[in-house]
Amino acid sequence: MVANSVELPVPGHVAHAATLTVAGKEPVADGVVSLTLTHPDGARLPDWTPGSHIDLVLPDGTTRQYSLCGDRWEAHTYRIAVLREPAGRGGSAYVHDRLRPGDRVGVGGPRNHFPLVPSRRYLFVAGGIGITPLLPMLHQAELLGAEWQLLYGGRTRSSMAFRDRLTAAYGDRVHLVPQDESGLLDLAAWLGTPRPGTKVYCCGPAPLLAAVETACAAWEPHSLRVERFTAATQGAPVRSTPFEVELRRTGRTVTVTPEVSVLEAVRRAGADVLSSCEQGTCGTCLTPVLEGRPEHRDSVLADHERAAGDCMFLCVSRSRGDRLVLDL
Repeated sequence: MVANSVELPVPGHVAHAATLTVAGKEPVADGVVSLTLTHPDGARLPDWTPGSHIDLVLPDGTTRQYSLCGDRWEAHTYRIAVLREPAGRGGSAYVHDRLRPGDRVGVGGPRNHFPLVPSRRYLFVAGGIGITPLLPMLHQAELLGAEWQLLYGGRTRSSMAFRDRLTAAYGDRVHLVPQDESGLLDLAAWLGTPRPGTKVYCCGPAPLLAAVETACAAWEPHSLRVERFTAATQGAPVRSTPFEVELRRTGRTVTVTPEVSVLEAVRRAGADVLSSCEQGTCGTCLTPVLEGRPEHRDSVLADHERAAGDCMFLCVSRSRGDRLVLDL
């Protein structure tokens, strides 16, 4: 789900998911509901950092990924926001229509592929539900005393989650741009002139990310960091023939044919791997590579992480050679 990440969490490839309770559910914009999750026993939840996400395992077995958008200092609660996606795969519809306070859900993570790196100044750019991972970043930048501004676009004002909370807390540093009132975000005005010492964080739909990447082309290297909801376009795999994958922990070896993902193949061999997007965007199925050369086809890893070749995302990535050995 992230491009230009600078660090990786410890790979969490085994399908462990804590069971949490839906403590609250409330609408926060047209088509967006917020969920508050707590431990059934009131226990403290694992700590997280701005940019983190969790895997939500719904009662019907569906797994989806959502950014944590609450207060990271509230040790006993997680908060996420879910946009209803009519063209989605059913996860958001389940949350909106069937999930109720008191229900139990599985939660994997948290993980962070979109960390807030130190900087004197930030420009945050959000499109629609892309505001969610940026909310804790604004709070963190405020705590650190950094200069920052938020450019936040949406289809309509009523569709923009947390808009009132943002303007009440931060005033004129928040720039709301409802498309039906003001048109598209004026990226040329905001990003046309590079600003040395400023980090740009952007999350939203693919057209917005592409436009921001184009607008930041002349900026200093690594100034822009983005998080993706949809996979970047990939060409054909470098290898069109089968290859073998050894699961080092069990000693089993499976053959991965061109029409089967590595994730599907290792699951058939008994490996218990948690996954969510299955498009190479969420980072859930990150798995260590012990031997072999993976072909990275995800939208998460940075160039230096790809070059290291010591991990891969099983849902989309493949092998460059005849054999891979995984820590499964």
